[in-house]
Amino acid sequence: MAQKKTNEVDYSMHDKIMALYELQKIDSKIDEINKIKGELPLEVEDLEDEIAGLTTRIENINAEIDELTDLTRQRKREIEEAKMKIAKYTEQQNNVRNNREFDALTKEIEYQELEIELAEKRLKQYSVDIRNKKHIAEEAETLAADRNIDLEAKRKELDGIEAETAKEVETLRAQEAKAQSVIDERLLTAYNRIRSNVHNGLAVVTIKRDACGGCYNRIPPQRQVEVRQGKKIIVCEYCGRILVAEPEE
Repeated sequence: MAQKKTNEVDYSMHDKIMALYELQKIDSKIDEINKIKGELPLEVEDLEDEIAGLTTRIENINAEIDELTDLTRQRKREIEEAKMKIAKYTEQQNNVRNNREFDALTKEIEYQELEIELAEKRLKQYSVDIRNKKHIAEEAETLAADRNIDLEAKRKELDGIEAETAKEVETLRAQEAKAQSVIDERLLTAYNRIRSNVHNGLAVVTIKRDACGGCYNRIPPQRQVEVRQGKKIIVCEYCGRILVAEPEE
C-alpha cells in the first residue's frame, strides 16, 4: 500500500515516527517555557474578569443612585406642591359660606399633609439608600483600583517573560511546523489527544531499560523489536503513549 503524501512528499512510517519524536521534544521545550509563565496568564485573565465585573457593578450602582436622586427631586416637588395647596385651602377656609365647605377643605388639607408625611418618609429612605449605595460603590472602586494595580504588575511580568522567550518560541514554532509537515493528520490528532490526556504532556517516549519511558512498565521483548523496526505505530499497553526507539547518535 502506498504511503500517504504529506506536502507532496512520500514519507515512510519510520520518518513519521521520528518526526513525532522530534515534535515531542520541541513541544516539551515549549511546555518548559510556558512553565516559566506559571499561573500568570490565568491570573491576568482572572483579574481582567474581576475588574470587568466590578466596573459593571459600579455602573449599575451609579445608575440606581441617579434614579434615587431623580425620585428625591420628584418627592421634593410634590412636597412643595402640597404646601402650596395647603396654603390655598387654608386661605379658602376664611371665605367659606358653610360648615360643609369648611370640612371639605379641611379634608383636602389633611390629605395634603398626609402626602407630605409620606413623601418625607420616602425622602429619608432615599437618603439612606443613596448613602449606602455610594458606600458600596466607593468600596468597589477602591477594590477595582487595587485590582488594576495587580493587573498592571502581572501584565508587566508576563510581558517581560514573553519578550525574553519570544525569539526562542518563534524558532521552536518553525521547527514544530516542519515536524508536523511530515506527519499525517490522523497521527497528529492522536498525538495531540494523548498529550492532552497525560499530566506531563509526553505523548511520545523512548524505551529505557526495557521499560516505557512514560509509565515505566516493562515492555515485552517482541514489542521492543517492533518499536526498533519502526514499521508501524506501537503504543504502550499500560499508558497509551507512542513508543519510539532511541535514535542512534
